[in-house]
Amino acid sequence: MRRIGIWIAVGGLLLSTAACGGDSGGGGTSTPAAPSLSVGFVAEPANLDFTSTEGAAIPQALLVNVYEGLVKLDQDGKIVPLLAEKWDVSSDRKTYTFTLRKDVKFSSGAAFTADDVVFSLDRVKTDWKLKIKSQLDVVDKVEKKDDSTAVVTLKRPSNGFLYSMATRLGAMFSRTGVADLANKPVGTGPYVLGSWRRGDSIQLNANPSYWGTKPPLSSITLKYFKDATAMNNALLTSGIDVISSVQAPESLQQFADPNRFQTVEGTTNGEVVLSMNNARPPFDDKKTRQAVRHAIDHKALLDTAWAGRGQLIGSMVSPTDPWYEDRTVDYPYDPAKAKELLGGKTLTVKMRIPNLPYAVASAQVVKSQLAQVGITADIEPLEFPARWLDVVFKQGDYDMSIINHVEPRDMGIFADKSYYFRYDNPEFGKLLASADEGTEQQQTDDLKKAAKLLSDDAAADWLFLFPNLIVAKKGVTGLPKNAIAESFDFTALAKQ
Repeated sequence: MRRIGIWIAVGGLLLSTAACGGDSGGGGTSTPAAPSLSVGFVAEPANLDFTSTEGAAIPQALLVNVYEGLVKLDQDGKIVPLLAEKWDVSSDRKTYTFTLRKDVKFSSGAAFTADDVVFSLDRVKTDWKLKIKSQLDVVDKVEKKDDSTAVVTLKRPSNGFLYSMATRLGAMFSRTGVADLANKPVGTGPYVLGSWRRGDSIQLNANPSYWGTKPPLSSITLKYFKDATAMNNALLTSGIDVISSVQAPESLQQFADPNRFQTVEGTTNGEVVLSMNNARPPFDDKKTRQAVRHAIDHKALLDTAWAGRGQLIGSMVSPTDPWYEDRTVDYPYDPAKAKELLGGKTLTVKMRIPNLPYAVASAQVVKSQLAQVGITADIEPLEFPARWLDVVFKQGDYDMSIINHVEPRDMGIFADKSYYFRYDNPEFGKLLASADEGTEQQQTDDLKKAAKLLSDDAAADWLFLFPNLIVAKKGVTGLPKNAIAESFDFTALAKQ
């Protein structure tokens, strides 16, 4: 999700390139420092602790860049080595032996060893506050074989375990570096926290003791904006170098000059979900939820709210996943059918949404379309992240909402009846469990069934899959085409 603050391009531009340190002996020439970049975002993190704070803003900034895991996802969604050079899986699929890279240090100077793997994974169970920590409930024990070898034993075979290890759940923490996670992250990554101007920006500086390929930039500033216009103007006036996610696709024409700008368009895992509170009237009634799905013209919504950018999906699966099926066919646009399902009732519902551009734009279209079938939706924008997370996500005090769920392979959130959807169907949970433990083919088959069950139950409505739409100055390289992990990976970013 995204961010806030107005940038005025005066004084020392964040893009300026300085000269570094003087002569080496007598009369040598100075060497220019590596360049820096500024990247525009919306939805600033409330703090820097993604072990206790929900939402995507923190891992978007810190995962892979500051914190690293044993494995990571590449641009194609493949699991590849990171802090682990390799791993071996036992024949019964329950024991994973990770061979760790040597000579890796945390930014504090502490060595990274198997002790930190044990500490980090045990800590998910004991200290993490997020609901997603249940993904690692399958872990029975984590053991140190030697400094460079960690062994994870599962309670049962799990297709999802290694994938979960590529998310924030697999981030490695120093045993001496968790005293103040909200303000002082300590990781092994190519960048370290430089400064945080709350309400404005976060600066990440290159880690001089990084174990891997040194980042080509001396620093990256994450600049937060309250609205799309301010962020667009910042790029037009050289206040920033990159818009991380275009918040007003209709504005792309401003950046059409190829001599100044470039546009990168790819896909994401971000399902823009129209949530309905399954636990209270009127959406505790399946027919009412189904009526909502028939009442929405998704193609028209995408064209109106997001300039046609993105993809229609129909359930909680991204097209990059092997078990994706087009579920938009389940609920074609049919206002007459919606009215029939409502049985002549008229309803008034509370639509509490985050004050983010895609949610505000989509809510206006949803409101208009629902009105055509007798549902009045009163829109109440809430400040994001704090207010929305408190009122909607934690308290469940809403009828409808709209949010972009960006975490990869996150269909399992519907299996938790205390999650803010308040969806409760034991059959869905059984399908997920069977998929996780079975063969790859069984996983695919069961997850297709699970996605269809969600759709049939109208557990929510899926407005569209959020596109990865980046605009940058000409000369910026290494931009990620696809955003299919939780982080915005800065490790390849460079400036020609």
